Amino acid sequence: MRITGLKPGISRFHIPAIMLNGCYFYEKSNKNYGYNTLFLSTIISKFKSIDVKKMNIGILLFDEVEVLDFAGPYEVFAITTDSHNKKLFNVFTVAQKHEITARNGLSVKSDYLLENCPCIDILVIPGGYGAETIELYNAHLLDWIKLKHQTTNITFSICTGAFILAEAGLLDGLSATTHWMDISRLEAEYPKITVIKDVRFVDESKIITSAGISSGINASLHVVSKVTNRDIALNTARRMEFEADL
Repeated sequence: MRITGLKPGISRFHIPAIMLNGCYFYEKSNKNYGYNTLFLSTIISKFKSIDVKKMNIGILLFDEVEVLDFAGPYEVFAITTDSHNKKLFNVFTVAQKHEITARNGLSVKSDYLLENCPCIDILVIPGGYGAETIELYNAHLLDWIKLKHQTTNITFSICTGAFILAEAGLLDGLSATTHWMDISRLEAEYPKITVIKDVRFVDESKIITSAGISSGINASLHVVSKVTNRDIALNTARRMEFEADL
């Protein structure tokens, strides 16, 4: 449970109100915020039965997307649970049309369209031939990504999905990585980016970029660790029989 939004001037040992995923809770018996004597442990115990809202993971789809680029992160977030075996993420796909054709002819139906998808907490931008040759020139998609990025907690790309973020200007002034075969191109075409090679991913706080294909699993587990904790991420990796260095 993450607790934020304490009112100014309140002792951290005497907490009258907490903000839990955007909702304030307070001790009804005490209207004076300054003299509440509930300790943090009591508050956590009182609200432990609250069903905290799951984070929304929106995974972008488009024609010629690399299959593992979106399927790997989907698996990571979809199977992640807490110590009580409760799923922590609501995972869905979003695209410009109802059905796309991924690399090598795989047909995939999208859960939502760009226009009607729910609020996205973590936006996943996969790569593939479609990303590096088509979608980075898709003005409507770039505008949508820039708009969504304003309200996401994390936006991250897999493989050549970095080119979409780069074209949108979201990587300017940051360090980033991509598939090893496209490192030179990213450096040449986007000089405002510090391109890092020979790494699985680069974390720039709100923006994360991963190297090629399977590196998206590493980056996704890193994100799980970042927004929950390392033990939960390691447990997810064990379920996937994936060796994770977290």
